[in-house]
Amino acid sequence: MVKVLQDLYIISEGGIVLYHRVFDEKLDEQLFGGLMSALNSFAEELTNEGLSNFELQDKRYTLIRKNEILFVASSSKKIKAKKVIEELQLIVNNFFDLYPKEILETWEGDVAIFLDFEKEIEDSLEGTIQKFQKAFW
Repeated sequence: MVKVLQDLYIISEGGIVLYHRVFDEKLDEQLFGGLMSALNSFAEELTNEGLSNFELQDKRYTLIRKNEILFVASSSKKIKAKKVIEELQLIVNNFFDLYPKEILETWEGDVAIFLDFEKEIEDSLEGTIQKFQKAFW
């Protein structure tokens, strides 16, 4: 199975990163979360829908917002957008299966409760070995 997604951020409406899985952290995840939340809010003001994706160099960032949570995933621009959206939607569904709205409504700010989410999504995320192989094979 081809792993579609490279990086993943799950961000609260207030810009707090609840969970992230990033290959090469060049930026503080909370700073990125705040920026994505602000950009999405700005886009919602302009279009009533928010951002759905944007591209930087060789990466595409895809966003899905559900129940006041923003899911941001990066992928290679070579992968079809439809496939990325499908994979990200699976992650969104897994997240809300594991953390239903009732849990999120009573959440007190400790992001440690989301650490176990990695096990639920490892099939969707490209591993370091796969990324290395792509670079050299």
